[in-house]
Amino acid sequence: MKRLLAIELQKIWKNKASRILTLTYFLLLTFIALIASIKFDLGPFHIDPAENGIFNFPYIWHFNTYIAAYLKFFLAIVIVSMMANEYSYGTLKQNLIDGMSKKEFILSKFLTVVLFATISTVFVFIMSLILGFSFSSYTEIGIVFSDLEYLLAFFVKLLGFFSFCLFLGILVKRSAFALGFLLVWFIAEKISYLTLKFDIFNKSEKVDTLFSFFPLESMSNLIVEPFSRLNVIKSIGKQVGVAGFKDYSVHFTGILIVLAWTVIFMLMSYKLLKKRDL
Repeated sequence: MKRLLAIELQKIWKNKASRILTLTYFLLLTFIALIASIKFDLGPFHIDPAENGIFNFPYIWHFNTYIAAYLKFFLAIVIVSMMANEYSYGTLKQNLIDGMSKKEFILSKFLTVVLFATISTVFVFIMSLILGFSFSSYTEIGIVFSDLEYLLAFFVKLLGFFSFCLFLGILVKRSAFALGFLLVWFIAEKISYLTLKFDIFNKSEKVDTLFSFFPLESMSNLIVEPFSRLNVIKSIGKQVGVAGFKDYSVHFTGILIVLAWTVIFMLMSYKLLKKRDL
């Protein structure tokens, strides 16, 4: 496995665009810390994110994983390009000629996906600890290490999303078209959801249950938006007459659904590569 992973990392590092995108991704993750410097007034309310508790333990695990998840598109480009380059440069065929089986080839790609997701999760964990101990009002060990399930949800979310991108890269062969297909899929899911939810079934919760099994929606549902948990947002909501309960917890069933999609995408990637004439 180390050999397969080393081969993939060498391919990525030797590609200038992939190297820049990967470094940019981790650089942008560190910019989450800059949120602490944002301060502004909204009517009678003074908004100071750090002062209002976004870096408090254990809330920080929820906030940072939610924000960091949006940056995954940088690595998505790397993963899609990684697969497209295999066809463009003929390295896939050369690997197979050199004795690598198609199963080993898919395994090497999956190991890369797992590595990206793991490093991202560890990076967010360390950064959150630093920010939390710097700004949090609560630093008791029991509080600091509670709600770590958001990190698990973050890892699974990245794993599922990157596996989907890998499958699209194998399916379409061209990075631009694969990313376009990803965008079309996203829009199709959203339009279908909104149409069924508000036009056909009149806000029925059954629509939410149905779409919780769709790939991108299931990944999105793993980490619910954290902003409405803040006291300042709750106060604004009460002032304008908008207040309600939302379930912010990470659900084990949601994790299982995304893991199931991860397995499906990897199996489809292998089946597609196995049948394809290279």
